[in-house]
Amino acid sequence: MSETTTVTGTECLAAAGTRDAPVLAEVVRSGFVEGRHRGSLVLLAADGTVELALGDVTSPVFPRSANKPMQAAGMLRAGLRLTGERLAVAAGSHSGESFHRDLVRTMLDEHGLSPRDLRCPPALPLDQEEQERYLAAGARRDPVAMNCSGKHTAMLGASALREWPLESYLDPGHPLQRLIRTAVEEAAGEQVAAVGTDGCGAPLMAIGLTGLARAFRSYVLAEPGTPERQVADAMRAHPEYVAGTRRHDTWLMRELPGTLSKVGAEAVQALALPDGRALALKIEDGGARALGPVLARALQLAGVTAPVVARVGRTPLLGGGVQVGEVRAVF
Repeated sequence: MSETTTVTGTECLAAAGTRDAPVLAEVVRSGFVEGRHRGSLVLLAADGTVELALGDVTSPVFPRSANKPMQAAGMLRAGLRLTGERLAVAAGSHSGESFHRDLVRTMLDEHGLSPRDLRCPPALPLDQEEQERYLAAGARRDPVAMNCSGKHTAMLGASALREWPLESYLDPGHPLQRLIRTAVEEAAGEQVAAVGTDGCGAPLMAIGLTGLARAFRSYVLAEPGTPERQVADAMRAHPEYVAGTRRHDTWLMRELPGTLSKVGAEAVQALALPDGRALALKIEDGGARALGPVLARALQLAGVTAPVVARVGRTPLLGGGVQVGEVRAVF
């Protein structure tokens, strides 16, 4: 086990800023370019070689929730037995829809836990339509509604199974978090460069975009029955539990059979196709509006032409309630 390194945000930026990131998307309103989004992107061929690299694809970044498949594999390595929708929500960033919240509560009950055991912060549902219904019903911010509650429930379940401390399950030195770190490093083929704290409070492990793409590629190509393949299969079979009814990860895994897709905060995306082609990208300023168009263009360059690609890439700009522009990829 390599030694944990903690770095400051300034040091992370210095490490990742060895070269200027290229412009990947433009914001066009009424025919006028009013903004640009820079970023980095790597595309791997089916044999794992780098087919396209834009920007810095080797320096460490925080993949945020794109690391969740590896976190889920670490929990399975700890002995946790999850399958189907339960494993998918453990590896997901759910939208907080009612079926997500119901499953999380069921999982807590199954492991003898309660929402009070969750260390993720109280939140509202991510999905805007669901959030409006949730608030109209008089509900308040709740840890179960937080998009990472499935992951936290599974972390608690694994810790309870192994009789590891529950109150410190988010400590980077906790036995479960050490197993997760090993899962991340083995899948990425590189050491974790830094450990921070994610928005949900869990340890966040930095790797390069190329390592992130390798990790996703390794999961779709993993041998059946392994923890890695179990995670990939559950996510692909139940993508609505990974994301939600109105999320692009769900659309991609539903409409491109065999695809593994996971978004992360600050505009990170990782995806692998069933033949081993894979990609990872990060928009430098965290602008999520650029993610869809950039992802769609990357999929086009990978030879994917299904209708869902255009759907993912569509990011209209409105003026007076009608479309007056768009965010578009420029590579």
